Amino acid sequence: MNLFKRVSDPGSLALPAGILTLIVLMIVPVPAIVLDISFVMNIALSVAILMAAMNADKPLDFSSFPSVLLFATLLRLALNVASTRVVLVHGHEGEAAAGKVIESFGAFLIGGNFAVGIFVFLILMIINLVVVTKGAGRVSEVSARFTLDALPGKQMAIDADLAAGLLTADEAKARRREVSTEADFYGSMDGSSKFVKGDAIAALLILGVNIIAGFCLGMISHGLSAGEAAQTYITLAIGDALVAQVPSLLLSIAAAVIVTRVADTRDLAGQIGGQFADPGTWLPVAVVLGAMGMIPAMPQSIFLPASGLAFWLWYALKKRRDRPVVVAEPMPEPVDPAKIELEEVSDHTLVTIELGYGLVQLVDDRKGSPLVQRVTGVRKQLSQAFGFIVPQFRVRDALDMPPHEYRIMLGGVNLGGAMIRADKVLAIDAGEVRPNHTLKGEATRDPSFGCPALWIDPAQRDHATAEGFLTVDAGTVIATHLNQLLSERPQDMLGPDQVKDLLESLKEHASGLVETIHPQPLTLAAITRLLRSLLEDHIPISHPLPILQSLSRAVQQTVDHDRLVELLRADLGALIVGRICPPHERLPVLTLDAGLESAIVQGMQDPVTGQPVIEPDLARMIGERVSELSEARGPGAIPLTLVVQPRARRTLAALLRLRAPSCLVLSIAELPATQPIEVVDVIGSAPPQRQAPGLPRPDHNDPAESMAA
Repeated sequence: MNLFKRVSDPGSLALPAGILTLIVLMIVPVPAIVLDISFVMNIALSVAILMAAMNADKPLDFSSFPSVLLFATLLRLALNVASTRVVLVHGHEGEAAAGKVIESFGAFLIGGNFAVGIFVFLILMIINLVVVTKGAGRVSEVSARFTLDALPGKQMAIDADLAAGLLTADEAKARRREVSTEADFYGSMDGSSKFVKGDAIAALLILGVNIIAGFCLGMISHGLSAGEAAQTYITLAIGDALVAQVPSLLLSIAAAVIVTRVADTRDLAGQIGGQFADPGTWLPVAVVLGAMGMIPAMPQSIFLPASGLAFWLWYALKKRRDRPVVVAEPMPEPVDPAKIELEEVSDHTLVTIELGYGLVQLVDDRKGSPLVQRVTGVRKQLSQAFGFIVPQFRVRDALDMPPHEYRIMLGGVNLGGAMIRADKVLAIDAGEVRPNHTLKGEATRDPSFGCPALWIDPAQRDHATAEGFLTVDAGTVIATHLNQLLSERPQDMLGPDQVKDLLESLKEHASGLVETIHPQPLTLAAITRLLRSLLEDHIPISHPLPILQSLSRAVQQTVDHDRLVELLRADLGALIVGRICPPHERLPVLTLDAGLESAIVQGMQDPVTGQPVIEPDLARMIGERVSELSEARGPGAIPLTLVVQPRARRTLAALLRLRAPSCLVLSIAELPATQPIEVVDVIGSAPPQRQAPGLPRPDHNDPAESMAA
């Protein structure tokens, strides 16, 4: 079946037919015309092989070269045998008896002088055998050795890439096949270089046989004189040798080109041309040629034009290099109306500012994008306050909103918004406005702090400032509201990516400290949860080094999350208190009555968290009392601090976070021993009989203070 398939395909029969033709040329006498055609085909084949070798991007692109070299060498040897037969049999008939090609090489190229032909042939032999063939053979030998030595390493690299998922099975199979082919190719080239060398030696021997045999046959068989025999037979032998030597030299050059190629995305001409296209190469050439042309004994008519040509090349290449490169923009792909991208239906940002269409001008590039600049400033300010890089914000329009409204979304949750006027200025009454001011505008309230305000025209800004108003534009209103809403929720913006960046930054300064914590015994998720708990308690992580040092000590005792938080807070007590009270001033402290605190600690517990649960009436009483005392302190005073037992801290902190957010809740273990305190009130105890209502004086000494201390 395979035989019939090959017979039906003419291409598969070309190579066997060519081999049989070579055998016929060696054995069967052929006419001179056939020799002429074969010689021309041999030269054309050699040139084609050389061009294919030069145009290959890499050696493996001409992987059949060793076999082609073998067949080309056999063709040339077969032609040598056939031409030798014709020269010896019909040489006495004249130089045209061996064909026009041999006659032309013998008469035209060497001028009919066989002595010159011998020397030309010997020079070509030296070039081919000693220079080109020997060098190509050495390169082939070294390349084959290095390629075979590197074969196991390349196979292991492919297996490693396959195991790591960098390659698919098909890609790995193709890579292995390429590596195997490369090894086979260089091994074959090492052996094929011997064909060229042997061919050159065979040409020399055939030339000697032709000269000696022709000289003898001419005088013995055909009665020619010594001079006539030498002129006829030696001329034909030299012509025959030159006809064979020219293709041999071309094949030697092709073999050298193949084995000396370096893998590149260009062919040999492009590779060499690209590397000679540096203008710095040609300026020294122009200077040297010009200097040599100035010497009186030198032919200035040759050196100076050559120097000018080199200088022109330098100028042209330099001008082309300095020319700006025009990059053609790729044609946009046709949009499929039925295709829906994930980005169209999913918001990958955490914080989003949505604007009605009437506020789109706040992000218009032609007007300087005032809102984008202020939002960027808010992000930078929050990052400095929180101690980590806050994720980027997104500003987009929302067609479902009224035209002059905005809203701030955090993870898809609406935190707040308001109606503003993009073309007006908001004049805010911060408490310093004159009672009988004459400023007119649209009454509203500041969305950030709820202060009374007016929307006024920009031309009235100076008038509003003179009346005591604080004036801000619409972009600043949104940015201030954004800053206020996000400042209360730092824990919601801290994720694993931000914690990972924080740990990577700390590794540059305290790599050993980080290694004691992460990845063992705490994972990235556990550290993220821990830092979020600290931020929820309003403990910034802008100074992460002391926090991680405390965490490094705490993980030696436990890895339980709640216990770690308590240990960290106890270790960071000075940092927590120092944020609201300087170390040399007295910290205003609230405490709970011992019976009340015991009732909370020993009362009901949440079955999920195990934390105490405060009865609603008791919670309302504690919240109202702390809120009342906080308001009585005034705006400029140090905030109150509620000091409780460690077990009750989390519950009371959650309670006061809603009812009295300015009050700090500490456990007794978190209060620094060196911090002076002032006990303001004991919540839940009976009031003293003879004490006037109100807060105690700062210099008042209460026995409860010493007990709390």
